[in-house]
Amino acid sequence: MPDKSASTDVVELILDDHRRMEELFRQMRSVEAERADALREFAGLLIAHALAEEHEVYPALKRFRDVDNDEVDHGVEEHEDGNKALLALLEVDDVGGSDWDEKLEELVEAVTHHTDEEERTILNGARENVPMERREELGTTFTEDRARHLRADCGNVDNIRRMVKA
Repeated sequence: MPDKSASTDVVELILDDHRRMEELFRQMRSVEAERADALREFAGLLIAHALAEEHEVYPALKRFRDVDNDEVDHGVEEHEDGNKALLALLEVDDVGGSDWDEKLEELVEAVTHHTDEEERTILNGARENVPMERREELGTTFTEDRARHLRADCGNVDNIRRMVKA
């Protein structure tokens, strides 16, 4: 069986990020976890992931006839909704308090709605219509762009405020 962690297929890389986000949601909900640390990791991952999709993946997928361009555009709108929900959670002072739990659930709802829709529409469209060689090229550029954003601390609250207000 091939090692999926070594895959450069952009679809698999995006799915791997989605699964990591789900794990971070579990940690942020757990009283036994370091919730603030999980949120910091999540913030960086969400922002870097979305920016890399918007800069590298979505424009390339729109060039394929059978990939739904409206869904790709809708994906960008949903990234904005996720960013707003993330900012609301980052601005809560009492980690684990009732306001934290409420804002966390709003974030979970926004992000899981997007990831579910993206997996069913955009990523399935990419699997069916984009040749593996191109998906691997996109995977490489996605990974490089995401890493560049992570190195720039894209998940810090000031950056997210700028993005939401823009």
